[in-house]
Amino acid sequence: MNATGTITMTMREVDRFKVIQAVTEARLKPGQAAERLGLSVRQIERLVLRYRAAGVAGLVSGKRGRPGNRQLPAGKAQRALALIRERYTDFGPTLACEKLRECHGIELAVETLRTLMRAAGLWIPRRERPPKVHQPRNRRACLGELIQIDGSDHRWFEDRAPACTLLVFIDDATGRLMTLHFTQTESTFSYFEALSKYLGTHGKPVAFYSDKASVFYVKQRSQTAGKGVTQFGRALYELNIDAFCANTSQAKGRVERANLTLQDRLVKELRLRGISTREAANAYAPSFIADFNRRFGKPPRSDHDAHRALHVDEDLRQILAYRVPRKVSNALTVQYDRVMYLLDDTPVSRALMHEYVEVVEYPDGVIEVQASGVTLPYRQYDR
Repeated sequence: MNATGTITMTMREVDRFKVIQAVTEARLKPGQAAERLGLSVRQIERLVLRYRAAGVAGLVSGKRGRPGNRQLPAGKAQRALALIRERYTDFGPTLACEKLRECHGIELAVETLRTLMRAAGLWIPRRERPPKVHQPRNRRACLGELIQIDGSDHRWFEDRAPACTLLVFIDDATGRLMTLHFTQTESTFSYFEALSKYLGTHGKPVAFYSDKASVFYVKQRSQTAGKGVTQFGRALYELNIDAFCANTSQAKGRVERANLTLQDRLVKELRLRGISTREAANAYAPSFIADFNRRFGKPPRSDHDAHRALHVDEDLRQILAYRVPRKVSNALTVQYDRVMYLLDDTPVSRALMHEYVEVVEYPDGVIEVQASGVTLPYRQYDR
């Protein structure tokens, strides 16, 4: 009730007044009123008592005009938003809430802060954000300037054999397939095999462009002694080949689209020829590549071939191997892959105590222990 004696009621309170008035005048039973208003019979009886004692004013909420119990203290919201504008403009509500509590002593619920940030235009829900635009990138100018690589796990032999992985190397400038290699899984050694095949056929390209799979990208730098380089990346560095990792699949769309085409055309070609093994598919791959490039290859803007020949001192067997450093113990032992190797007791081995050597694993399973490129004699310890 205001100063003029007028009572302001909401539509819900008006409906409640009519029902309670009907109960008071015995035109409606309390049980029927409770069902109509969604209240308990006991609450209806309380409202009837309030109506008889105070009239219409007894049915109006007593909290009207008072601050809510959950209302933020004066200035707290403004201070929080000011700090977000100053320091945390690119933070989401959850992280911003944590920093406000940890660094500034401002306690807010995440949903409360989310509402405040959304009202202030500091945060937009993901579903309301405009879609990202992936604009096309011009092709490189020369053959061999950039090679996109990717692995496609698929039932290449349909029901004739289990699913396997096809490693695809495609030139960015021309869209030509450069290498196809069927392998069991997408691993470092399988990429070494495909890379060896590529280098033997075309030479060294300027750069490879891949995704952020573990073969190409290190998420935990501590796993590689802080260097942040995978075995594949180390091999490319020794061959003087650049390596780039795409942040999105759209960035390397050429090889992604090629995978879709191969999953249609290549599967059918393998079926027509009755090929159902990886060995037979790898033998057929050069013929398929030649036909594919004749149909879909594009001429480059420049006639220059950016591939470079391998140097005489570039030993692919040594470069395309898994190399890990290990320290030699006082007992002339090194550990690798849960296996202990005993170095022969020689003056050279004794000089390497507490020094690091390299355990080298080749794709064919052979393991060597090397120090400065020299292979050390050893024997495997039988536990």
